[in-house]
Amino acid sequence: MEKSMKKFGFYFVSAIMMMLLTGCAIGVHKRSPQDVKTIKSLSQQLEELRRTKAELERQLQKEIARGDVSITMGKRGLVVTVVAEVLFDSGKAKVKPQGQTVLNKVANVLGPLSEDIAIEGHTDNVPIKFSRWKSNWELSTQRALNVLHYFEDDKGVNPQRLSATGYGPYHPVASNDTPEGKQMNRRVEIIILPNDGLTAPIGSGSASDDYDQFIK
Repeated sequence: MEKSMKKFGFYFVSAIMMMLLTGCAIGVHKRSPQDVKTIKSLSQQLEELRRTKAELERQLQKEIARGDVSITMGKRGLVVTVVAEVLFDSGKAKVKPQGQTVLNKVANVLGPLSEDIAIEGHTDNVPIKFSRWKSNWELSTQRALNVLHYFEDDKGVNPQRLSATGYGPYHPVASNDTPEGKQMNRRVEIIILPNDGLTAPIGSGSASDDYDQFIK
């Protein structure tokens, strides 16, 4: 019985989350105090994410227009995707000046917030041949770490809010059969996650999956 009630509660919160994300009206009668509290908390978090998205779009409008940056909000949270070539030279992990300009704008918006920030490095599927990196795993991970260190060391973002993960070529967003697809897959994703006890702590698993697990 207890297991069934927990399962019901999990699906109830999931359904509420999906309705909030899609802008659907919510008509639930005889809500318990806990349900009301949960709905209010989710609504507040999503509204804050929407305001953050609007400010990031304002700050990064030139980069967005050039196709260097995209900003989306979905089940993972608010995702800022930066094309790898903007941040790094080919096969390198050091953030170049052009990339610092983009990261400065992102950090200026995200720094004052309280939400956790997950940084993910991704590559295409071309094996590394002429580089000090053993594989794309190492390259993608170091790129994510260097973005993390830039936020912490240069922009003063609280390190307790930060995590970094490298996924190599294994989370593509496009086909690697074309140059355009490969370029889309070479990217860094900066994910702003809700931080109100509704997701697991950063260290408990893949940071980018915390939000996914909450609404599945």
